[in-house]
Amino acid sequence: MGYYMFFLTLVCVLNFHTIVRSQDSNLESYIVHVELPRGPTVSAVTDDLEGWYQSFLPATLSSSSEDGPHIIYSYHNVFKGFAARLSPEHVKEMEKKPGFVSARPQKTLPLHTTHSPNFLGLNQNMGFWRDSNYGRGVIIGVLDSGINPDHPSFNDEGMPPPPAKWKGQCQFNSAVCNNKLIGARQFTIGNGTPLDENGHGTHTASTAAGNFVRGANVFGNANGTAAGIAPLAHIAMYKVCNTRCSESDILAAMDVAIDDGVDIISLSLGGPARNFYDDNVAVGAFSAVERGIFVSAAAGNSGPSLRTIENGAPWLLTVGASSVDRKIRATAVLGNNEELDGESTFQPADFPSTLLPLVYAGSNSRNPNAPFCLPALLRNIDVQGKIVLCEEGGGIGRITKGRAVRNAGGAAMILVNQQPQGYTTHSDSHVLPATHLSYADGLKVKAYLNSTSSPTATISFKGTIIGDDRAPTVAYFSGRGPNRASPGILKPDVIGPGHNILAAWHISVENNTNTKSNFNIISGTSMSCPHLSGVAALLKTDHPDWSPAAIKSAIMTTADQGNLAGNLIEDETLRPAIFFAVGSGHVNILKARDPGLVYDIQPQDYVPYLCGLNYTDQQVEIIVNRPVQCSEISSISQAELNYPSFTAFLGTGNTSETYNRTVTNVGEANSVYTVETIGLPGVDMKVEPSTLQFSGVNQRLTYQATFSRLPNAPSNAVAQGFLTWTSGRHSVRSPLVVIFQ
Repeated sequence: MGYYMFFLTLVCVLNFHTIVRSQDSNLESYIVHVELPRGPTVSAVTDDLEGWYQSFLPATLSSSSEDGPHIIYSYHNVFKGFAARLSPEHVKEMEKKPGFVSARPQKTLPLHTTHSPNFLGLNQNMGFWRDSNYGRGVIIGVLDSGINPDHPSFNDEGMPPPPAKWKGQCQFNSAVCNNKLIGARQFTIGNGTPLDENGHGTHTASTAAGNFVRGANVFGNANGTAAGIAPLAHIAMYKVCNTRCSESDILAAMDVAIDDGVDIISLSLGGPARNFYDDNVAVGAFSAVERGIFVSAAAGNSGPSLRTIENGAPWLLTVGASSVDRKIRATAVLGNNEELDGESTFQPADFPSTLLPLVYAGSNSRNPNAPFCLPALLRNIDVQGKIVLCEEGGGIGRITKGRAVRNAGGAAMILVNQQPQGYTTHSDSHVLPATHLSYADGLKVKAYLNSTSSPTATISFKGTIIGDDRAPTVAYFSGRGPNRASPGILKPDVIGPGHNILAAWHISVENNTNTKSNFNIISGTSMSCPHLSGVAALLKTDHPDWSPAAIKSAIMTTADQGNLAGNLIEDETLRPAIFFAVGSGHVNILKARDPGLVYDIQPQDYVPYLCGLNYTDQQVEIIVNRPVQCSEISSISQAELNYPSFTAFLGTGNTSETYNRTVTNVGEANSVYTVETIGLPGVDMKVEPSTLQFSGVNQRLTYQATFSRLPNAPSNAVAQGFLTWTSGRHSVRSPLVVIFQ
């Protein structure tokens, strides 16, 4: 006992000493950008970047001490610079040193959290999936919360060895990694393992490239064979997140992934829009794209408000979230015989069909938080044996609400949306019988409650239903444009499955300890991003010579604008979705493999665009990682970038804008395309020439698109339309957005 008392006392003394030192020195993690000296000394510095970086630290303090200022990560690929523990005083001293560019405290970024391959038209042993070898040989680097390596989604049955170029590491023991999971590294400070502790990384990795797993389901629902979009692609996991993700770790992982030899980087994380030179995800991704690596990134979960898009750099594929045509139906049956269809993954077979008393948590309460079923507030309501109506929101999760109802004695829960969530409902693994209803159906439940003194209800569980012809719809949470960082670039680029997605999970939501084949259904642009990472892997296999921009163009110009019923894609209100929600449309991988024409962009083409954003030379240099003088470059406007979409601004002073585009023929050598424009009320649009005649593969032709404001055009409004080049075999469509100022 004496030994243990002494040990605990020693730990407390040491911790107290560390806390005092930390407070005295006021250390934070900074991202520091530097530039190499120019002239004859540059080669020596390049050979010893570590020494050059160390020279920026205070000379009077030991750089090796964890208590004092010290370098956390040295970056070699993403940019010239490092992450370090520093105080504001240290930074002020550093600013005086030649070669210093910038330093700012790092930010932490949030994560953006079976049937979807079939929904995308991929079927085992046939079609494009078979023809593309299921992504065989492509390496997808996933930056996320780690991975559960013993999940059957990561078995290597049928997998070839990794390509010879692979240089990565496995920080699990050597028996864990295999030909599927070829690498696993952790970057979160002090965590020590790539093991996934919250399930997010396991889910996203299996969505992108999980192997085939038969009998995948959650509580017996959504049963089938689970597979990633590129099931024979290799996975390299870079653990950069726990509940949040630090910029220094993200940059370190990108830096290593570039050296490791990945082909795709999948980023289901991000933060609010910032200027690209101040957005370290964008900066790191540029260096990856420059080396031919395709980068797919989540659009963020801050919708449905406008200007909520994240990861808006034009060298990224920015992915919004849509639904699939599968519902796990749980129907609320009211005492007046009205039936309202909702969703829930947990579907108990023994829940009685007899009507139970129904109570609204927000009834007769002046507390504005009462409708949200906060645990403390439910204690004031008699819910014993009753079905409780709860509302979404209030800072408490959906499953937590159900747990609060269960703990208070409630028999079941009807969860209803608030207005912003509209018709987007979730198939959650609830802890009690429950259903999640739309906002409109929630109003019907409340109207029924107010119509009778003895309201009753039950829930009828109907299992998995396939064939919702309104799919895909845009999920309410999916980030929307306009793109704050660059309003002249339409974002998101595309939408893909991200709502109620079944994929691998790190633990059993059913508390089943007898299997490692655990799955869960969750939602977020975190889920749509790896779908498109897998799509890019298949296209990379089919077209290994395509650049990242060519792959992105193929995805965008072939995307669908219609749902399964043949109507325009709708948003969470069940009204046609605007382009700021869908971008180019919903990914259609079967068309993307053969787009006919692509809008290609080389890395150097972004420099005139960045100068056109009125960035300083130094700010552009931070992004492109080399010296730049914008005064010597013919800068271009945002809309002049050779992007597969157009965004034009027409004010009263600038009533006409003309933009150039160059398309590359990747279809038949001899082909003729004619142009058609539709939509754009208030705009007279001309395209010259109106016909493009190609005589060879990889031939490039340029056209001009002129947008002219008509006298009847409204002010402070937005017009939408399409520009489509059509040949006998291909249709190459670009979305058009005109913002009237």
